Amino acid sequence: MKIALMDSGIGLLAAAAALRRLRPDADLVLSSNPASMPWGPRTPEEVTALALGCARAAAALGPDALVIACNTASVHALATLRAELEPALPVIGTVPAIKPAAALGGPVAIWATPATTGSAYQRGLIRDFAGTAAVTEVACPGLADAVEHGDDAAIDAAIADAAARTPAGTAAIVLGCTHYELVADRIRAAVAPVAAPDLILHGSADAVAAQALRRIADPARTGNGTLTVLHAGAPAALPPAALLYPQGHSLAATTPAV
Repeated sequence: MKIALMDSGIGLLAAAAALRRLRPDADLVLSSNPASMPWGPRTPEEVTALALGCARAAAALGPDALVIACNTASVHALATLRAELEPALPVIGTVPAIKPAAALGGPVAIWATPATTGSAYQRGLIRDFAGTAAVTEVACPGLADAVEHGDDAAIDAAIADAAARTPAGTAAIVLGCTHYELVADRIRAAVAPVAAPDLILHGSADAVAAQALRRIADPARTGNGTLTVLHAGAPAALPPAALLYPQGHSLAATTPAV
C-alpha cells in the first residue's frame, strides 16, 4: 500500500503521522513545494498551479490514494485535481472540522489562513454545518509560514495575535490549516486564559487519514513502511524544522531505514 500526501510544506506531517499510526506498513510519499510558501496569500490560480505540480509529482510514483493535506489547496484546487486524477487515483481533500465542533453547542472559532478565512468555501461550510452555534472566523496571518520555518518567536507572535481576536468563552477551535495542528498545544495555552474551561481543538488529520484508507481499492495490500519526500518534484529529505514537532519526530522514528 502506498499513500501520497501533498501540501505547501510540512503541514502534511499531521495526516502522515496519523496514517503511520493506523497503517505502520504503508509506504508514504510526502510531496510539497516549501520554496513557494506561504500559499495563503496567493491567488486561487497560483494555488491550483502549485497544487497540480505537487500532485502530479506524487501521482507519478503510483500511490493508491492522494491526500490533499492542505486546507488552502482543498479550497481552491480540489475540483481540478479530482478532474485530472480520478477515478484512477482517489483524491481526498481536507475539510475544516466545523460540524463536530459546532455539534458541541458552544461558541466556535475557526483559525485559518487569510485566504481561507471569509472564503465562499468556508462560509458555505459554516452555513451548512454550524447549525445554531456562534462562529467567529479568525484569520492567522503569518502562522503557517512561521510553523514551516520553526521560528518560535514568529509562531508565538502569530498565535498571540489570533488569540487576542478569539472571543472569550470560546468552547471549540477549529484548526483550519494543517500547519496549525503541529502547534496545537501552544494554541491551547495561548487561548486558555479566556476560553471555556473545557476548550476542545478540532484538527482534521485523523479524519483525513481514515478517509484515505477507506478510499483505497485494495486495503489488504501491504507495504514496507517507507517514506519518500519530494520538494517541487525532486527527491529530498524531511526538513530540519519537521523534527521540531511531535508528528515529524514520530514519523521519522517509525520509518525504517532503506
